[in-house]
Parts: sequence; C-alpha cells; structure tokens
Amino acid sequence: MISKKFEKKLERYRSIINETIFQELESRRPKSLYEPIIYFLKGGGKRLRGILLLLVVESLSKKPPKNFLQQAIAIELLHNFTLIHDDIMDNSVKRHNKPTLHVKYDLSTAILSGDVLLSIAYEFLMKNLQVNKPQVIEEFTRALTIVCEGQALDKEFELRKNVTINDYFEMISKKTGALIESICRIGALLTLAERKVIKELGKFGLYLGIAFQLQDDLLDLTGEVKKFGKPKGNDLVEGKKTYIILKALQTARGKHVNEIRKLIEKKGIKPEQVDDFIDMLENLGIFDDTKKEIDKYFNLARESLQNISNSKNLNNLYQFAHKVLNRDF
Repeated sequence: MISKKFEKKLERYRSIINETIFQELESRRPKSLYEPIIYFLKGGGKRLRGILLLLVVESLSKKPPKNFLQQAIAIELLHNFTLIHDDIMDNSVKRHNKPTLHVKYDLSTAILSGDVLLSIAYEFLMKNLQVNKPQVIEEFTRALTIVCEGQALDKEFELRKNVTINDYFEMISKKTGALIESICRIGALLTLAERKVIKELGKFGLYLGIAFQLQDDLLDLTGEVKKFGKPKGNDLVEGKKTYIILKALQTARGKHVNEIRKLIEKKGIKPEQVDDFIDMLENLGIFDDTKKEIDKYFNLARESLQNISNSKNLNNLYQFAHKVLNRDF
C-alpha cells in the first residue's frame, strides 16, 4: 500500500524541514534561549504534521511544495510548543527516550522555550504568505486556541471522577484532531482550493487526528519501549482516562470493574502493576475494540477524500493515512 517512492518523499520532506529549522535556530542568540529548543527538536519527532501540509499542497497545486515550506515549519513549531508544555503539565520525564526539556534544564527554561517557539511559529507562518493571508492566520490561531481547550479538558479529566467516552472524544478532537484538521484546511487555503475541498480536507484531518490519538493510546500499552520512546503503560501509571480505560470500565464485570475504578480513584497504578493490567485489558477485548474504533475513523477520513473531485491526485494523502495508522511507534 505504501510505495518506496512515497517513503523517499517523506524522508526528503522531513530532511528539508529539519535542515531549515536548525539553520534558522542555530544562528539565533542568546544561546541560553535557543540551545534548549534545539536540544528538544533534535531529540526526535517525525515531522508528520509539517509533511502533511506539504502533501496537501502537492495534491492541490502545480507549484513546488517547497514554496510552502515556511508554513509547514510553522505547523511543526506550533506542535512542538504544545509538546513542551504538555510534558511540563504531565510531569513527563522522558520523550523519545531522552530527558524532557524541563528535566534536562529547568522549569523556567522549558516554559520560555515553549513560548518563544510559538512566536517563531508565527514568524514562519507569515513568510512568503501571499494568498488568503487573513484566513490562514485565522485558521492557525483557531487551531492553537482549540488545542489549548483540549489540553484544559485533559487536565480537567484528572480531577473528574465521571468522564464518559463522549467526553474523551470531545477532548481528543480538540487536543489532537483540531491541529491536523487545520493543517489540511491551511494547505487548501494556500492553494486557493474550492470551499468544498477545504471542508472535506478538514474533515479528513479531523478524523485522521482522532484515529491517530486512539492509535497513540494503544501504542502506549502495546508498543516497543525503545521505539515509542516512553515507558510502557505510562498512561496507566498516570491514571489517564483514555478510551481504553473508559471502554474497559464500560465492559468489565466483577473484580475487574473494581480494579479499573481503583486506578481512576487513585489516579494511576504502580509501574510493577502495568503488565498485569495490560493482560487484563487484552483479555477483556479492549485492544480489539480500540482497533475497530481506529478503523472506523480511518474509514471516515478516507470517505472525506473520496468526496473530493477525482481530478485531484490524492494518492499521497491516502498513503500518508495508511503510514500513520500502521506505525508501531
């Protein structure tokens, strides 16, 4: 399904995004501000969001994707701004198997790094931005606001005893889906696409984002630690109310219900309990349920692409979706 040619294209786009980012940041001063940011960005990251923007514009425009590189980088920096602050709020100690920014340096440095990344993101967004400028800036800012709303809901869930599966989907639609939705809409705006194309690509991004987050939750429990870059079962230790936990609470009976409720009430379990808890979730069929839910949103994303005129070459976007949802890290 995913061609070698497409894989090479992803790597080429990833390389040019990284090269441009580091060339810009390494020339900036003071070093005390920019070195921690460079550390964070060099720690890993697949640059999938920036790559997605380039794939969207490539699908819709005859202009070279590099004409929109600045906007792709803006997206990446916005995303990394959220990651730095998420790590702080979640008290995460590792990302991509390396110490998080606030652990490597200190809390103040991490907060400032996130703040300046957001500022630089806007700098890149407006470089060579020649079409639909107000709409692109509005969409970018809308995404930022909604992502923050999603993070607020995520934090709110930590204090709420009763969180429903519908609540969870509202949260991930905002925290993860909204940015990917806006990436697709911005790509369409940059190429002067028709209103229907903008709408359907936005839906594609939203559904893909929801599927991506469900896959992320599943990989937390089933992925290889070295590849995933975080301790296995980190969400269980932190007591996060993911789809997996909420579905388990809905499905379980007897002693299993009590174990899940205890996890929620105590806001997590001990690391040594993770393997047994994972076995319980698998035996309850929760992993299979999650995979079905991922497939559901993947199919909705694919249907959104099918609603766009056949005159558009959207094969790259189909391949991107398959690549993202078949990842193992």
